[in-house]
Formats: sequence, structure tokens, C-alpha cells
Amino acid sequence: MRKFIYETLFIVLIATALFIGLRLTIQTCVADGPSMENTFQNGERILVNKLTYKFNAPQRGDVVIFHPQFSSTAPFIKRIISLPDERVEILNGTVKIIKPGSSVVTLTEPYIKETPDYNYSSAVIHPNEYFVLGDNRNDSEDSHYGWLVSRNEIIGKAWLCIWLPKSWGLADNYHQTTAVPGAAVIIEKFTMSMTKRYPIIK
Repeated sequence: MRKFIYETLFIVLIATALFIGLRLTIQTCVADGPSMENTFQNGERILVNKLTYKFNAPQRGDVVIFHPQFSSTAPFIKRIISLPDERVEILNGTVKIIKPGSSVVTLTEPYIKETPDYNYSSAVIHPNEYFVLGDNRNDSEDSHYGWLVSRNEIIGKAWLCIWLPKSWGLADNYHQTTAVPGAAVIIEKFTMSMTKRYPIIK
């Protein structure tokens, strides 16, 4: 009887440790709304990696889940477009990043649903803040409304779509930079760092 109690207690302790460990490193979120189409579709369930930004800074092209600075019933999901100390200009459907020293990055964005039908110019982004946009540029509540995302508000990075079945696969995060020799403008092309899928939160 005593052996049975010890074994049961051991199993409970292991299960509890696994549960706590998973809760600290992984979170599940459900897509709610059209703002990240066509990358994520309404109703998809996504695993969020909560550990990655404990060791690495967020990068341009990362799809992140975060708590917005204003009241919301659910977290948001958007793509990081601009980093601290940069500025953003959106003009005639093109997104440009003005880096410190005034070099310019023109984004090539194969992941967006359609080009933005608005123009926008930001101030310099503060340290530990990020400018984010939805991939569905014309139906997304994001940083072009004038707010940014602080690093401490980021829950984690979109990692894996686990539902719907047709959308199963790794999240689309784009990270390749290519410089054009002798040019003042750098063309930054995002290529998939993970397996392509067509599919989270508002």
C-alpha cells in the first residue's frame, strides 16, 4: 500500500512539473478575426513559443502575440515591421524603414493579403518598442493607428499551427536581408524561415 502511495505521488509530481513547465514555455491561442490573413485564418489554433524572447530580441518579420497597450479581451497577433531607433514610412502601398544614419530599407512582403491603401509616417521608435502590422493590411488594428508594442507586452512568437487540419504546420516568419551594393536603398526580402502553410487573435 505504501509503495502504491509513493508511486502515485511521484506520478502526480512529475505530471505537475510537466504541466508547469509547458505553461511557462508554450501557450495556445486561437485566431479571432481577419487581420492576419492570408497567413492565419479565423478559427485557427496556434502554439506560441514563450521562451524564445527570454534569450533573443524580437526580429523584423517575427509574428508575435502580445497584450495591447489598451483594454482588450484577448491578445493580439501581428508581424514585427520595425525595430527600436527606426522610423516607418508607408507610401503608395510600399513600406520603408528608415534606419539610424538615414539608410532606407524597402520591404518586399510576399505574406501580405494586399498592399495598404493608406499612407503613414511614424516618429522614431523608442527603445524596447516595436512597430507591428497585420498581414491583412487594410483590415487590421495595428501600429498605423499610432500605438506600439513594448517588449514586456509580448507573450511570445507564433510557432506552430495545430488546428485546423488543413493549416497544420510551422508559422511563417521571414528573416533574410539582402543589400544592394552601391545603393542607398537596401532591399530587404523576407524568406520563410519555417515551412509554408496557409492558414490568431485579433
